Amino acid sequence: MKSPDTQRPRPGSDILKTALRRNIGAMTWGTVLMGLYQAGETAFPIALGLIVEHTMQDRSPGALALSIGALAVIITTVSLSWRFGMRILQKANTTEAHRWRVRVADCGLEPVARDTGLKSGEVLTIATEDADQTADIIEVVPLLISSLVAVLVAAVALGLADVRLGLLVIVGTALILSILSVMSRRIGSSTREQQARVARAGAKVADLITGLRPLHGFGGNHAAFRSYRKVSTEAKRQTITVAGVNGAYTGTATALNAALAAGVTLTAGWLAFNGRITVGELVMAVGLAQFIMEPLKLFSDMPKYVMMARASAERMALVLTAPPVATHGPERPAAGGGLEVDCVRYGALRALKFQVPAGEFVAIAPYQPRAAADLAAILAVKVPPHAYEGVVRVSGEEFAALSIEAVRAHMLVNPYDGEIFAGTLRTNIDPSGISRTVAEAVEASVLTDVVALHREGLDHGVRDRGANLSGGQRQRLSLARALAADSDILVLHDPTTAVDAVTEQLIARNIAKLRRGRTTVVITSSPALLDAADRVLVLDDGVITAEDTHRNLLAGDEEYCLAVAR
Repeated sequence: MKSPDTQRPRPGSDILKTALRRNIGAMTWGTVLMGLYQAGETAFPIALGLIVEHTMQDRSPGALALSIGALAVIITTVSLSWRFGMRILQKANTTEAHRWRVRVADCGLEPVARDTGLKSGEVLTIATEDADQTADIIEVVPLLISSLVAVLVAAVALGLADVRLGLLVIVGTALILSILSVMSRRIGSSTREQQARVARAGAKVADLITGLRPLHGFGGNHAAFRSYRKVSTEAKRQTITVAGVNGAYTGTATALNAALAAGVTLTAGWLAFNGRITVGELVMAVGLAQFIMEPLKLFSDMPKYVMMARASAERMALVLTAPPVATHGPERPAAGGGLEVDCVRYGALRALKFQVPAGEFVAIAPYQPRAAADLAAILAVKVPPHAYEGVVRVSGEEFAALSIEAVRAHMLVNPYDGEIFAGTLRTNIDPSGISRTVAEAVEASVLTDVVALHREGLDHGVRDRGANLSGGQRQRLSLARALAADSDILVLHDPTTAVDAVTEQLIARNIAKLRRGRTTVVITSSPALLDAADRVLVLDDGVITAEDTHRNLLAGDEEYCLAVAR
């Protein structure tokens, strides 16, 4: 069960607050340790000044040994506090980024799509780069506080030597942060635009990879590549703009920090020359002026990282707060029921009406591919019920009254282009690892020859998108996965278009045998599958125009014979 914290809508600021709130423990320890690190770093030039002030004047071996011991303690504190402080913060950062990646991925994989207006490639960028940059806030806040500690310790130490040195550090730091906070706003707006354009370029790449083969088929690859080049060029230009803004910010911060350090050094030298501070205090002031460059740089970088984290959080909010495309009811269909499509109008479908009783094997022969695709999309609940006229019923219950999870659990629609994932044959057939019919599904889909080809059998490795499998092997693997799910109602859309005629005959008989007694619908023009079905429904011009067995239709319907005979 999801907690309310993960379910409620989140604008970007709420996402950052959530990240900070659930990592408060790690951030507290990280702040303490990084504060010790910065305090130790600050104490080093102070200790050197004291050594010069006292030890060199007394010239006592005992005092020298004590000073060396104090320096050893400071160095040890600096080393250990940095090591463990950064370990705690980076672990929390990585864990938080993982949590947000999972949340964004969960939204993308929900049964009901969200109305984000984003393509899958853009969502992928949000789930990776934006999640990482949002989680950086876990490190930014402790480092900001620890840097402030270092600046304050340095200001107090210099103020004890001379009030003017302390005031110079405090006023100079406030002035630097005021200037940089204004510049950081430009970084935030530029970063948001850059992330959006990079995401669009990533989405375009994903689309190209998916459709590369069809593009080559009709010669559209050059136009597609030009389209990608345009999007990529826009992303490149915005990236260069962001780099320029970041460069200006970093250069300004470095120049201001150096100016402050130089001011402290020159002021300390002038005070020492006039006898206002001692030689030891001069050494301390010069050392602190050099040291303060690091925490000032870190301190001045923080507004930039905060704005980048906020920009990424706002982009994640586009996904996390997007409403679902459709809202379904809470009911669940009864087991063992049938399927009914009642006067559905959508796309190429015109008042489509048919019924498949429980336990029947029905084939639908579509004369127009578009109508087949529209029907498959509706049955797969990729089209919300309010987007089409008519109703679809499962076990007598309308789609709109059923929860989407219940529909998907009760009825599986296997698309003709089923995705193949990187892993093994076994993990592709049974992703959850709980199916008891893997062996039967492998045999029914005639995937046995693929398994027998490899010594590892079902544990043979499969590359992403099934790159090391042929088209027919990928299709049979997808069919095996659908059969292994053993759902009450199974809908197959063109499951054998990439296999040879002999294999197709075997698959048709095996499906009829394996699915005997359970509701099965096959949308296909394959003669083998049509012949194996109990009856065939002819889908022409968006409606059912004929209904009989395959052989009776062949004998009495010339148009049907021309459409399906091979």
